[in-house]
Amino acid sequence: MSDEVAKAVEECARAAKVAAPSLATASDEAIDAALTAMARLLLENRDAVLEANRADVAKAREDGMSAGLLDRLTITAERLTGMAEQLRLLAGAPHQERSITLSTLDGGLRLVERRRPVGVIGANYEARPNVTVDVASQLVKSRNAGVLRTGSAALGSAQRLLNAVIAPALAEAGIDSDVIQLVPRVEREAAAALVQLPNLVPLVILRGSGESTRALATEAATHGVRTLAHADGGGVLYVDAAANAEKVRSLVSGSLDRLGVCNRLNLLLIHAAAYDAMWPVISEALAERHVTPSLPPHEHAIGYEWALDSDHEATVTVAPVENLTDAVRIANEQTSGLAAGIATENAAAAEAFFDGYTGTGVFWNAPTRLLDGFKLLAVPETGINLDKVPGPRGPVTYTDLYIRQYAVLPEDR
Repeated sequence: MSDEVAKAVEECARAAKVAAPSLATASDEAIDAALTAMARLLLENRDAVLEANRADVAKAREDGMSAGLLDRLTITAERLTGMAEQLRLLAGAPHQERSITLSTLDGGLRLVERRRPVGVIGANYEARPNVTVDVASQLVKSRNAGVLRTGSAALGSAQRLLNAVIAPALAEAGIDSDVIQLVPRVEREAAAALVQLPNLVPLVILRGSGESTRALATEAATHGVRTLAHADGGGVLYVDAAANAEKVRSLVSGSLDRLGVCNRLNLLLIHAAAYDAMWPVISEALAERHVTPSLPPHEHAIGYEWALDSDHEATVTVAPVENLTDAVRIANEQTSGLAAGIATENAAAAEAFFDGYTGTGVFWNAPTRLLDGFKLLAVPETGINLDKVPGPRGPVTYTDLYIRQYAVLPEDR
C-alpha cells in the first residue's frame, strides 16, 4: 500500500473524528432537519447529480462493465426521486431512546441502558452511488460520523452527492459537514487502509463482491477492526408439491426484476412430484425476464451466485428435490443464508420450512426481493448482515448502529 493512499484515508478518518461531537450532541430536530434538507437538495440538484452519474456510466461502459454492474451504477431520474423519498421517510422515523431503565437494584439504585454512537463508522462499497446517500443518512440519523470509500466507477457520482447534497444539508442544520468524509482516491488500496485504523474507525461496513469483501473482513480482523460484512447473497425459492402455479409464476417473475442485486432469485428448487406440472409455467416466467435456467447436471456449485458473475448474470439455477427436507438442507448448507422462500398452499409445509431454514430472511408465497431495509422497515439500510452470532442481523439500519453502556444511578435520579 502506498503511503499516499494510506495518508489520504487517515486524514479523512481524523477529520471525521474531530467533527463527530457536532453530530453526537445534535438535537433530534437538527438531525431530522439535515435529512430533510438532503432530500430537498437532491431534487434541487437533480440535473447536476444525473450529469455526474452519466459521466460515470459512460466511462464504465467504455471500460467494458457488465450490464448488471451498469444497472447498479446508474441513477435514473426515477431512482433519484426514490432516494429523496427515502430521506424524507428517514427524517420522520422515530429516534432511538438514548436511555432505557432496565430494572431497580438493591440499595435504592436503578440500572439504565444508555445507547451511545460508535463514533466514526467506515463504509466500503463499489459501483452503487445511491449507497453514498443510504449510508450517510443512516450514519447521521444514528449520530455517527463516517468515512465512505467507493470504487473508481462511482466516485464522480459520490463526490457530487457529497458536495451538492450531503455536506450543505449538514451545514444548513448547524452540524459540522466534516462528519461525513468521502475518500478521494480511486485505488483499491484505500479499502484496505480503511480497515486498518481501529483507534479512528473501529467499525467498517463492507458491501461488495464476495471474495473482495471477505478478504477485507479478514484484513480488518487482523487489525482489531470490527465489520458488518455483506459479501454473499442469492435468494432461494422452493416450489412445494402444493404450490399454486400462478403464484409461482408471479414469484419467479417478481424475483428477477433486477439481476444485479443480492436478493434476486438465484436458486429454484422444485419438488419432484410437481416438476413436470410447474416447469412450463416457470420456463415461461424465466423467458419473459430473458433469464436462462441452469439445469442438471450442474457444472457449478448449486448455490453459485449469478449476480456476481458479470458474464452470466441472467441465469437461475434450477434443480428438482425429493422433498421439503432436502430443500431446507440445500438452502442451509449450500447457499449464503441470505433468504429463502417457499411457494405452497399447505400451511404445515410452510411452517416446517420456516422452522427448518436458519438463514436471515424466510418467506411464504412472497419474493426474497423483499429482504431490503426500505421494503421491510421503511428506512434505507447500510447493508444486510448474515452473521449467525448475537448482534444486528438482516437489514442493518440506524437503529442498530450504537453501542450499549450500562449505568447505575440513584433510583430517584
